[in-house]
Amino acid sequence: MHRVTIQYAVPADPEAFDAHYFGTHVPLVGPLPGLQQFAWSKPRPLGGEATVYLVAQLDFADEEAMTTALRSPEMAAAAEDAARLGTPMTMFTGEVVVGLPST
Repeated sequence: MHRVTIQYAVPADPEAFDAHYFGTHVPLVGPLPGLQQFAWSKPRPLGGEATVYLVAQLDFADEEAMTTALRSPEMAAAAEDAARLGTPMTMFTGEVVVGLPST
């Protein structure tokens, strides 16, 4: 499985961010080709001040499916809309490995 992870910085207006993210942005993500699972969380730091407000995870069967989705018109629409969220974001991609590494 391959995953796209997006971290959104703490927005100036969390209520406005949530309204746009869940009301407009997430519906654009649903139709991504090959999307197997979408998950999100609002992580809280164990100490210090929060720098990340929301983390989204998009899972795909393999790297090819992920790449197809990233190059799709649906992703282009989602990326264009992400600029309207009004907060910086960082996107990561990678293979998901389950289990502890053997020593």
